[in-house]
Amino acid sequence: MIRHLKIVGFKSIHELDLELGVLNCFIGANGVGKSNILEAIGVLGAAANGAVDDEALLRRGVRPGVPRLYKSSFRNTRTAPHISIEAVSEADATYRVSLLNPLDSPQPAWTYKTEFLSADGEPIVSAGVRNSRTNLNPQAGLAALRMVELEPASAAARLMTDLQQFALYCPNTPTLRGMQADPQSREPVGLAGGGLPAAVEALNRLARTTDEPLVDDLLALIDWAAEVTTARSGETLLSPSVARTQEVLKFTDRYMNPSRSELTAYDASEGALYVLFCAALCRLERSPKVFAIDNLDQALNPRLVKGLVERLGRWLLGSLNSNTPRQLLFTAHNPGVLDGLDLTNNEIRLFAVDRNSAGHTSVRRVEMSPELVGLQQQYPLSRLWMMGNLGAVPNV
Repeated sequence: MIRHLKIVGFKSIHELDLELGVLNCFIGANGVGKSNILEAIGVLGAAANGAVDDEALLRRGVRPGVPRLYKSSFRNTRTAPHISIEAVSEADATYRVSLLNPLDSPQPAWTYKTEFLSADGEPIVSAGVRNSRTNLNPQAGLAALRMVELEPASAAARLMTDLQQFALYCPNTPTLRGMQADPQSREPVGLAGGGLPAAVEALNRLARTTDEPLVDDLLALIDWAAEVTTARSGETLLSPSVARTQEVLKFTDRYMNPSRSELTAYDASEGALYVLFCAALCRLERSPKVFAIDNLDQALNPRLVKGLVERLGRWLLGSLNSNTPRQLLFTAHNPGVLDGLDLTNNEIRLFAVDRNSAGHTSVRRVEMSPELVGLQQQYPLSRLWMMGNLGAVPNV
């Protein structure tokens, strides 16, 4: 789990330090740099895996870009020629890297300028400036090679694994419906939402082996459905002209005549698909331990997203007591998200993202100060955000 994150010189981020919880929500106007924070972790994950090139970035949900767009370039601020990103785990392991790529002659892979991995204050990898005069490949990470020498349960190995497996998800409705292939397949779901039927089947299996009310939680959010299952073929429920996967989701509408109450993801509410997608990532064992969702609130009614975020908090906090603790970072624009956040719990954190007068992305944690507690007795957090009390609103 990442407890501290530092980013320098990446896109709209001049310099940023963040202390993270288990559930982390980033709000703000469009274009302030919320997604850049999530993508920076993806770049660090690629570096931890040994190479920062387009393929490695795409695999983690990061938009590839030319160096002149990745490196900060503010009009009135001098910035370093490299990108620097650092993550510190709760067990005090640190991984830090600085990356270079010439603006005028971009290379397919970024060069490691420096790389550092430590645990309990003891360096494991401490590579200074690397260049073509050394015997080392400057485009290959050293920490990834040292992983084979580390105990899997060690703090350094756990941090590196969390970074290597990190993914930034951005689901879209056609992929969730099974109408188009996911360009980045993963387990339990692809970065765009592919493979949802198999993930739902895994959720149903999990529900049968646990005392937790997982199915009840999901059906409370998808209140029109009596049941959500999967089927090997949707021939009787789908038009022959509709593209489909081998396995399809099958919903039972509680309000319809039993003989005609079944429908697939193609005809179901897209909000239900996004709910199932989030549940799969939070609850299934094969999900990354650290992951991000961009625009988690898309296609969701304000009251539905409030209920979903409440359950995300409960699921993730519950994971702390298991062998697979998870951490989620997500961006949102729907004010209803805020009403699902229990900010009295220190592991649930809300960050207001803006751009300052120089254009730098700035982030401020919204905490339950006495003033905010007093205001919340009159208005919910969603209303306070809309009224401008929390910042992170556009100047329109």
